[in-house]
Amino acid sequence: MEPDSLPTELILTHPPQTIGNVQLDWIPQPGNYLDFKGKTYTVLERRHRYCLKSGRYRLHKIALYVQSSGHPSEKSLLQGRWVIGDASCYFNAHSELIRCAVNPDGPCDSCRFYEPLKTATN
Repeated sequence: MEPDSLPTELILTHPPQTIGNVQLDWIPQPGNYLDFKGKTYTVLERRHRYCLKSGRYRLHKIALYVQSSGHPSEKSLLQGRWVIGDASCYFNAHSELIRCAVNPDGPCDSCRFYEPLKTATN
């Protein structure tokens, strides 16, 4: 094992099953996308698994709970992080995982529910 790589188990959330194990040189956060065996997955949750060695707990591996998805075509930069969809819409969830409540599958550009955010000057 390379010193900077972490053993990572990929677990599909629905239906719950392990889809594989990989060595990652980065730590995916919920909302990140991961390509594995030609498919794209969204990271929903990350759990650390530890083992006790020589009286100390050490990180043993990481479990990533993922769901199958594609890269979103619409993203907005909001306060230093990427969110799905048009962040200027009132209904946007400002989330890396879900676009909005009224049109979660998008697209934003032709959504009949689009309503601009109300600012302090409006």
